[in-house]
Amino acid sequence: MLDPLIVGKVVQSIREQKQLSQEVVSGLADIGRTHLSAIERGVRKPTLETFFRICEAMNVKPSAVMKEIEDKIK
Repeated sequence: MLDPLIVGKVVQSIREQKQLSQEVVSGLADIGRTHLSAIERGVRKPTLETFFRICEAMNVKPSAVMKEIEDKIK
């Protein structure tokens, strides 16, 4: 089962490593900042479309993000 907390922590970690604000990523991904915040806190699960948009906004391959999520689940 996919844990939204793990997804959120990985997204937040990558965003912070790239020194991007929630405002910048959410703007580039064309989603609300509060929506991104809810994803990062594990309150909401991103759709596949939103996941891809967030990854593109952070200039990272979705497969790389998913690999990190899978590693944390194990």
